Amino acid sequence: MSAQVAPAPVTLQRAVPPEEAARGHFYALLAALLVTPPSSALLANIAAASPIEGDPVLAKAWEGLVLASSAMDADAATFEYDELFAAVGKAPVSIYAGYYLGAPAINHPRVRLQAALAELGLARSGRVSEPEDHLGSLLEVMRVLVAGAPGRPAASLADQKRFYQTYVGPAATEFFAALAVAQQANYYRHAAAVGAAFMALETQSFLLA
Repeated sequence: MSAQVAPAPVTLQRAVPPEEAARGHFYALLAALLVTPPSSALLANIAAASPIEGDPVLAKAWEGLVLASSAMDADAATFEYDELFAAVGKAPVSIYAGYYLGAPAINHPRVRLQAALAELGLARSGRVSEPEDHLGSLLEVMRVLVAGAPGRPAASLADQKRFYQTYVGPAATEFFAALAVAQQANYYRHAAAVGAAFMALETQSFLLA
């Protein structure tokens, strides 16, 4: 007699529409550039990317980042990243959202973020040592909310809008503006241009939502 094995449960996940997938890709790329310096592989992938259509400001900024990536190497990118965000003492450009949100000592955005992430069912990885308001981490949260993740569907537009307008949009907009004019920024000036253009589109879209 052959053993009967119960079929494993199957979870169906709605496919993400192309425009939402594209938004997710932008959030993922910006997060990757802020969490750590770009690797040789990431620089090569960006350098080989095709032009984008649509918003002319974003398209021009993207072209600049693609060209800059083709001329950049990982060692130089790491040096620039450290100079901008990890300098001894006060970094030239703060990479933390709380800095741009006028964070008070009491009721700091990190405290509210912990509750907001828990409400969204997003657990903080034990491997992450940076505070919750690191902008790279916040952009990665937006990627998950927009495009979903394995076993997790995309969040509702209302949840995306609430998280973006409370924790991401205002801070990221100021951050990319500061990064664009930082004296130490060379490669990251192009990343800032892409980030600023993309945030402008997201901000406008959420206002209309």
